[in-house]
Parts: sequence; C-alpha cells; structure tokens
Amino acid sequence: MNIHRKPRIAIDMDEVLADTVDKLIEVYKERHQHEVLLSDMHGREFGQTLPANLASSVKQYINERGFFRNLKVMPGSQDVVKALTEHYDVYIASAAMEFKYSLEDKQAWLEEHFPFISWTNIIFCGHKILDVDIMIDDRIKNFVTFNGRKLLYSSPHNFLIEGFERVNNWPDVAAKLLST
Repeated sequence: MNIHRKPRIAIDMDEVLADTVDKLIEVYKERHQHEVLLSDMHGREFGQTLPANLASSVKQYINERGFFRNLKVMPGSQDVVKALTEHYDVYIASAAMEFKYSLEDKQAWLEEHFPFISWTNIIFCGHKILDVDIMIDDRIKNFVTFNGRKLLYSSPHNFLIEGFERVNNWPDVAAKLLST
C-alpha cells in the first residue's frame, strides 16, 4: 500500500508569525523613555542594544502575563499560512515553556490570529525535535538536529548569519513554497 501524505512544515512564532521585537521596542520606549531602533540591532540581540542598567530587564518583561498575548502579526503571515495549509500539513512550533505565561498567551494569540490552525497542529515545546520536512525559524539553534529543509526567517538578530536558505518576509515564503 502506497500512502501519500502532504509534506509537513513547522513554523516558529516569535519573530516569524509574531513581532516580538516590535513589542520590546514599545515596552522600552514606554517604560524607560529609551528608544531602540532596528538599525541598532543589526546582528545583535535586543538586550545587547540596551544600556547596562537595562540589559537584564528583558527577561523580566517577557515573563509578564500578556507580553506574548499582544504581539503584532507579521505582515502577510496569515494569508500565506492559510494558503500553505492547502498544500502542506502546517504545524506551529514554539518554544513556549521557557517563560512563565508564554504558553497561555501564545495559545490565545494563535486562536485569535490563526483560527484555521487546529489545536492538534500546535506544538509548544522546549527543544524543537520535530518530524517535519520544512522548518521556518529565526533561530539557527533550532536547525541543529533538524535534517529537513531549513528556512531562516530574517530578524535583526540573525542578519549576519550566512549559510542558510533565507526568507526575508512572508511574500518570500510564498514564492519559495507556493509557486509551482
């Protein structure tokens, strides 16, 4: 018996579907009157752009209830992910276990912004050890044990990383995965 299945895709949330950096920029501007520009982050983590007295506060803010709940959706992601579901088995894979309220916040965020993704296709984990064909992620650490096609989603912290197939935005994802 020959069983055909759709190829499987795992899509990360933070900095791929959800704009975490934008939220951090807002928080620091509001709470500390300190403005971080995307150009300041070129190849660096957000915390590395902060003055020494604020550098350790990032972890405090991302551990607050609601931080991950109110992130902006990356432009174009909803339409492209919806189109991907017609050709692929789409899974959302997020390391939601590290921060206190992120699992609860991320689940609610997905229900609101990606209601067409079934709860059965949402994977909240620590390490992303996944049996999929394609992974879209902004962190190369998630590619270490992954043997499938790796698409590095551009984010300010990874601009200097080379050697991976890169997608800069959701139209790039569509061009690579939806074109015939």
